[in-house]
Amino acid sequence: MEITGLVSALVIGLVIGALGRLVVPGKQDISMPITILVGIAAALLGTAGASVIGVADTEGIDWIELAMQVGLAGAGVAALAAARTRQPQ
Repeated sequence: MEITGLVSALVIGLVIGALGRLVVPGKQDISMPITILVGIAAALLGTAGASVIGVADTEGIDWIELAMQVGLAGAGVAALAAARTRQPQ
């Protein structure tokens, strides 16, 4: 992996993670680096899922792929926030 691939993965992860946090109601008690990691994982899984169903390469913006990525990021953020609130402090 080249440095440009790493930087673009971080930027995409940041954007997807932030969008994932926006779709989850309430306050999430997780850090920004964790949000970025969730966003990167969601971006990769969403792209893989879109490739499997055949909607990853379309003309223009891949709305279905983006929706899958944001949905996965939202689910990941919600799961981590719920797990964090269950842990004794």
